[in-house]
This record gives sequence, structure tokens and C-alpha cells, in this order.
Amino acid sequence: MSASSRVINDGPRPKHAQLRDALAELAATEGPDVAIPSERELMAAHGVSRATVRKAIDGLVSDGLLQRIHGKGTFVARPRVESRLHLASFSQDMRRRGLAPSTRALGIELDEPPADVAASLRLGPGEQVWRVSRVRLADGQPIAHEHGWYPEPLLPALNRHDLGGSLYDLFRDHYGLPIDAGEQTLWGEAADATYADLLDAPLHTPLLVFRRVSTSAGKPLEHVVSRYRGDRYQLHMSLGRDGVGTSLSEGSNK
Repeated sequence: MSASSRVINDGPRPKHAQLRDALAELAATEGPDVAIPSERELMAAHGVSRATVRKAIDGLVSDGLLQRIHGKGTFVARPRVESRLHLASFSQDMRRRGLAPSTRALGIELDEPPADVAASLRLGPGEQVWRVSRVRLADGQPIAHEHGWYPEPLLPALNRHDLGGSLYDLFRDHYGLPIDAGEQTLWGEAADATYADLLDAPLHTPLLVFRRVSTSAGKPLEHVVSRYRGDRYQLHMSLGRDGVGTSLSEGSNK
């Protein structure tokens, strides 16, 4: 990517805002994954200070148009995958957007549930859960990590099945337990070393974290915590006054 010829002047608009416009034009022209010029090159091309360059780049990183990769530089970011709040599978959600979904299954184990999981799944003393860890991808790019717990009494021999596809389809087709409702909570956090590695993301990448408890005919079937890369994923919500007409089940987990 070459530096833009846009002139940065001392007019009423701040220089960092003018440079930001120039970089946004370059990003739109060149497309995702292309490196932008170095700070030194931008300083020389536009006759501005390093502080001006950094402020312009910081603004575009915050907006999700650029992304920094430690040790490599700053690149045009891929557009975020957008989801509406609804109850659907990750695979359905990605295909609806013209993306190819895939899954990297990291492991499944039979385990004692943590207290909060046992409570949300209404498990009695001694009842165990399947603990499942997976990374979900769209067009080969890691989007999310899922850590889920599933009641063994309702899902015997779950470890004998292929976990590379939609768990919701498996629950419906093999166990006769279609997911039909869910309660979900959303919060944000920064990727620590573990999740940065799992999601092939820079350290401290913003994450959207969803905790969902899903049911089938009133039976709790899933307690899952999903961490989505905030630089690759966003949500769209249609809101009504006082909650009327608002759906709060987001559909990109399974």
C-alpha cells in the first residue's frame, strides 16, 4: 500500500483527522489484510508528527478499520461478521452471511460441574457433565472459543459423536432434544495469553463474552461461555421501548 497523495494542511480541521480520512480511503481501496505505511513513511509523506500519525491510526483501530499485529505492523482489518440477536446455530448464522463455518474441537471430558453450572443445569449431587472446548471459524478465520457443559444423563455417549459440526443439530437429530429457548448474558473483556493463542489474536484483543443457558422443552441442556473476537464480530439489535419487541437470545454459539 502506498501513501495517499492527500495534502495535510493547517486548516480548521485537525491534522490527525485529515490523516485519518486519508488512511480510511487507502483501507477502502486496498481491502483486508494489506499493511498500511509505517509511521515513519506517513510522517515523511504528509509532513506530520509521530503523535499525529499515532492519533489517526488509534482512531481507525478503535473503529475496527485497522488492526495492529504485534511485531508485524498495522493492517487493514477484515469486516466484522454481524449477527442479529436470535436463537440459531453458529453454522446457520455463518452460512446465512455467505461464510463457510468450521470447527476445531479441542476436547471433551466427563467432569464434575462447577457449582454455578450444576445450578443452571439443575443437576443433583454426583451427576456429571460433558465439558466441551471448541474454536469456531468462518472462512478459516477463528471467530470464537466455546467452553460448554452438557448434562451426561440427557446426552449419554456424547463423546462418541463428531463435535465438528452443529451441536444443536446433533441434540435434535440423535437425542430428540431440539434447543428451543435460551437465556443469555453478555459482557466484554480483553484476551489474555490463553485466549489470544486460541483465537490467533493479538494479546488484549477485545472479546465479546456470552454466557448462555439453553433448554429443550423446559429441560436445561447447555451452559456455555463463548468468547468472540470483538475485531471480527459484532451484534445488531432491534429495540423497542420498555423492552417491547426486543429479543435477547443471540444465535452464534453452536
